[in-house]
Amino acid sequence: MTGTAHDDFGFEHVPETDQSFENALAKARAGERLDVADGVELMTTGTDSDGIDPHRKELVLEAADRRRAAMVGDDVTFVANLNNNVTTACTTGCLFCNFKNTAHRFETDFDGDHGGFTKTPAESRDIVADAVEMGIYEVTSVSGLHPALVLDEEHREILQTYDNSPAEVNYKPPAAYDTDPGTYTEQLTAMSVDGVHVHSMTPEEAYHAKRGTDWTYEDVYHRLADAGLDSAPGTAAEILVPEVRDVICPGKIGTDEWVAGMAGAMDAGLDVTATIMYGHVENEMHRVMHLDVVRDLQDRYGGITEFVPLSFVYQNTPLYDRGLVTEGASDDEDELMIAVSRLYLDNIDHIQSSWVKFGNAKSLKLLNCGADDLMGTILSEEITKRAGGGFGEFRSFDDYVDMITAIGRRPVERSTDYRIHRPLDPDEGPHGPTLGPRADGTPLLDRTGPATADD
Repeated sequence: MTGTAHDDFGFEHVPETDQSFENALAKARAGERLDVADGVELMTTGTDSDGIDPHRKELVLEAADRRRAAMVGDDVTFVANLNNNVTTACTTGCLFCNFKNTAHRFETDFDGDHGGFTKTPAESRDIVADAVEMGIYEVTSVSGLHPALVLDEEHREILQTYDNSPAEVNYKPPAAYDTDPGTYTEQLTAMSVDGVHVHSMTPEEAYHAKRGTDWTYEDVYHRLADAGLDSAPGTAAEILVPEVRDVICPGKIGTDEWVAGMAGAMDAGLDVTATIMYGHVENEMHRVMHLDVVRDLQDRYGGITEFVPLSFVYQNTPLYDRGLVTEGASDDEDELMIAVSRLYLDNIDHIQSSWVKFGNAKSLKLLNCGADDLMGTILSEEITKRAGGGFGEFRSFDDYVDMITAIGRRPVERSTDYRIHRPLDPDEGPHGPTLGPRADGTPLLDRTGPATADD
């Protein structure tokens, strides 16, 4: 279990069922669609006893690995990508996050220091352009909710009509800040360098981009797509159960709003991903209820390309500082989260293992628990690092080839949407990307001389 006594929060939903572990496992092995009770039995290795049973756990992992092989084969995929987060300024105050900096600290008249940043659209373009020259073909951008960030100039004009109560729409003009972040559309256009795939605008950011208006999420995502957005990350999901969100992120959009945002992005013709962030105050029932929300969304829209379990990195977060958690998920819980995701999400092909969250050895282990994707090169990663993660910011193609072949699987470069695959031969090398607008197979860092990931 995670480092919190879950009953301390008085949760209505607890990991108890009338199902048996044996029946749930039989359904999983037969490929039958699981219900929430089945998922809880597999996630807990049986609710008839405390703790995780090691023998039962291995049976669940084996079933998930077989399901993975049947659904997607033995390929392990990855992308050549860059993280370019625009700003750490935020007003949401989530207790699981140490990425943000309180937005008022960025104001021109603030007398003090902060460790955050805001990038102008021109700075974002320069960062992405440099990375495209190195060979990347995906830029992921997830940022804080800066009060000056708006969808576009029409949105700014609407928000300026709230002059008597700007706090009502969480808006302040760019002139109030040291750095003008521009608009969401300007940032996306700036990052759309030479056809690079721009993966950005979570449902939370889309909500921020329509605040104070009667626009729909589909309206907003259409405008974002016109500006250069290619797909949307389904982060800001955390745990899609209201009683958990009330504890860890009461200022964030709710479950229904997240679902509406994802639906709006898919209605606008965009691919999306979906995530779960687990290992804090939630229990196994909450985790499976979350999976049920995601599966239902995929049943209705079909645009989710991958599911990404994110194990909570706790060390530098308010949840830990306030004593609400004492540690994150255990190794057993991580393995079962991946495995049950594979078995429960029968309509999503790809499950990701995060080397940023887990490190090399564990992320490889999880590829034998149902996962088939190993993220990307990530030339910069600030969010997990700020929360206390210590597994680095860059992974080369040669690293990927060595890691994946070491477990007997085939390394494959993929496009963001999984529609293009390029297997890599471990006997040839050095290896580099070929799918980017400037990529020619040269290793990423070799194209810029003796660069480092920090550069």
